[in-house]
Amino acid sequence: MKRMRERYEDYKKALERLKEAMLEEPTEIIIDGTIQRYEFTFELAWKIMKDYLEYNGFIDGLSSPRNIIQLAFQNKIIKNGDIWIQMMLDRNLLSHLYDEEKSREIYNNIKNSYLAQFEQLKQFLEENI
Repeated sequence: MKRMRERYEDYKKALERLKEAMLEEPTEIIIDGTIQRYEFTFELAWKIMKDYLEYNGFIDGLSSPRNIIQLAFQNKIIKNGDIWIQMMLDRNLLSHLYDEEKSREIYNNIKNSYLAQFEQLKQFLEENI
């Protein structure tokens, strides 16, 4: 439980930093920094979901981010599994190549959709851990 609470605190801090980045005018350097903060926040998000699932006996051992997202959706930790899968795919894409047009598209996804998903997860965790 202690590790889960520590990771949750890290997640909240990462989310706040991501939200700060979203307040800035979207220049190329701001977009790049926002994307980096998004990647970090996403990593913490799926890992805190894994911690929660393990602590509550839903899984035991290693599992991929995709499996964790599916289990989190099945157990009502997150509300929209499809968006979370897209978040994971975008995160994976970002770590393997750099395409300015695609990075702008993902930045807009973060702003228009993904940030709300992170907030919903934070709310769930506040109420349940």
